Amino acid sequence: MRIISYNVNGIRAAFKKGLIDWLKTDPADVICLQETKASKEDVDISAIQEMGYSDYWFSAQKKGYSGVAVFTKIKPDKVVHGNGHQKSDDEGRVIQLQFGKILLINAYFPSGTSGDERQSFKMQWLEELQNYLNKIKHHYKGMILCGDYNIAHQEIDIHDPKGNKNSTGFLPEERAWMDDFFASGWTDTFRSVHPEPHRYSWWSQRFPSVRLNNKGWRIDYINVSKELSKKIKDAEIYPDVKHSDHCPVYLEIDL
Repeated sequence: MRIISYNVNGIRAAFKKGLIDWLKTDPADVICLQETKASKEDVDISAIQEMGYSDYWFSAQKKGYSGVAVFTKIKPDKVVHGNGHQKSDDEGRVIQLQFGKILLINAYFPSGTSGDERQSFKMQWLEELQNYLNKIKHHYKGMILCGDYNIAHQEIDIHDPKGNKNSTGFLPEERAWMDDFFASGWTDTFRSVHPEPHRYSWWSQRFPSVRLNNKGWRIDYINVSKELSKKIKDAEIYPDVKHSDHCPVYLEIDL
């Protein structure tokens, strides 16, 4: 199974920037999108369906905000919208697809950039997610959790760790959550293949030179539970694909 995770920062904007043409190159069997900022009814997806993708959406109740979607050439056995936490589900943050005994979760983690209230919600959301994963993991032979985590885990994952030590997305408590998450049995698929520095998946749009100079953060992940860690065939980040302030991240796994 080839999987792409991609925060498109508005799917309609990404379509205008050539996302459909890129999908025609067959980059993956399963395309997990975050921050769609649209519902299915808002988008002409005929070209997606013509490529052989089935599409599944979970949009926020608030128009033009958040939202996740999955385009897949492999039909899932089951699709679950949300994870049962109302505020998260109201914001369209989680969609789950079951393929046999494997569960793929596509998640758009909250950002804390808009203030203390949202940062508190982010930490609550992280705790709720970990509890949810612990509760359901025994039902599956393996889980894949992909998405925009909005956290750079280690210093290698951010261009300026010292300058951002007090920035949301690199706060000690967020990084500690990531430590605990991986310690609980999850594998960082990209790092299992690529130990090298300067590999990022998001660049600030405030300064156009930031992406040009690769002053980025690695905040997008496709992570797998321990049962699947030995089945990783390849993992990659595609910084030259530019339909968003993020870029796609990739996993190939032998299921």
